[in-house]
Amino acid sequence: MSAISKRLVALVLASVVAGVVLAGCGSGGGGASSSSGGTLTLGDIGWTESVAISNLTKTVLEEDLDYKEVELKTLDVGLLFEGVAGGDLDAFQDVWLPNHKKLLAEVDNDVEHLDPWYQGRTTFGLAVPDYMKDTKSIADLNQSGAKEIIGIEPGAVISEQVPKHVIPEYNLKLEYKPSSTAAMLSEVERLYNDKEPFVFPPWCPSTHCDAYDYHYLKDPKNAMGDLDYGPQSDTSASISAIVNEDLSDDDPVAYAFIKNLKLDEHELVTLEKEIDKAESPTAACKTWLKENRDVVEPAIKAAKNAQ
Repeated sequence: MSAISKRLVALVLASVVAGVVLAGCGSGGGGASSSSGGTLTLGDIGWTESVAISNLTKTVLEEDLDYKEVELKTLDVGLLFEGVAGGDLDAFQDVWLPNHKKLLAEVDNDVEHLDPWYQGRTTFGLAVPDYMKDTKSIADLNQSGAKEIIGIEPGAVISEQVPKHVIPEYNLKLEYKPSSTAAMLSEVERLYNDKEPFVFPPWCPSTHCDAYDYHYLKDPKNAMGDLDYGPQSDTSASISAIVNEDLSDDDPVAYAFIKNLKLDEHELVTLEKEIDKAESPTAACKTWLKENRDVVEPAIKAAKNAQ
């Protein structure tokens, strides 16, 4: 082979390698920035605030920051923490503390825990409708007429806390029945409309906060542990996000947006209500953004500055 031919082959090979590298840099995943039409994968637990914040992030990244696709994966809460730590998920934005402190501790070395994005107070615990006037404490439940505690997802922390600690501590005859959040709310609506006695674990911020008149039950034995806050205990939890430890380097645009996105109670609940009546969560986010563009502008600005 002549010297010219060797140089030509070398140039061709170099061009091929460069093309592969460039293609890899723009092919998506957590490492692709918005300028290359990148992709991102967010975890979603299916709770109202999780659906709202993850779909809002998806909508803005795709519509304003030119992401090719932001995929949402709905998983059990334990798998969401594992997914972010392992890199299968780029972020999960519905971390409740102290609820999830054990799950966070297990992955602390592989994720970055961001400051709370929710700028408001939260409530959580076991509650009954206000027409159950004589039921003021968990200790009253055996005489309340309620037959079961309507639960949420089996992987939720409360779905472990109530059967293992609350029911034995108070010697309750009621059984905790885990289900999905949607199924729980459907059953609550049916029982509430029929004025039947029931127990359920509502949380705020959420659309069901003002949909029913209810009160949280006191927990004199502290069997709920850290899962009891609001007016009955004068405490509040935080809602924040975790991101994969490499996201700030691999995708600084998405990282900056997620880190700087903040919502207060009114902003979050109005978005949740918009989602309830829309044909899809993304359609709801687009409608909500027409009146609330100023809410996300600081996060968009931070993301663009990171490009």
